[in-house]
Amino acid sequence: MYYRFSAKRISGNGNTVFPDELIIDDESITFQKKKVIGYSRTKITFESISSVSIDKNLLFADITIETNGGMKISAYGFSKRDASMIVGLLENRY
Repeated sequence: MYYRFSAKRISGNGNTVFPDELIIDDESITFQKKKVIGYSRTKITFESISSVSIDKNLLFADITIETNGGMKISAYGFSKRDASMIVGLLENRY
């Protein structure tokens, strides 16, 4: 199983040029944010996830993932359909 979700470019929050990406595979979820030079990437195993929340706005949805160690990752500007699918995939894993 491998899923890649990209935020919508028109959503704002810095997604116009380099949209947020969430990649879900069999063992973990990876948050990736590209930059002008390079990128930042955070990988979280399913065992480390303590909660997943979704904030649906008028047009888009934001996802927040919290770990057992207190780290929080927020990804902004996904379609509501993609965000619901992401949360559903993660809730079945942790």
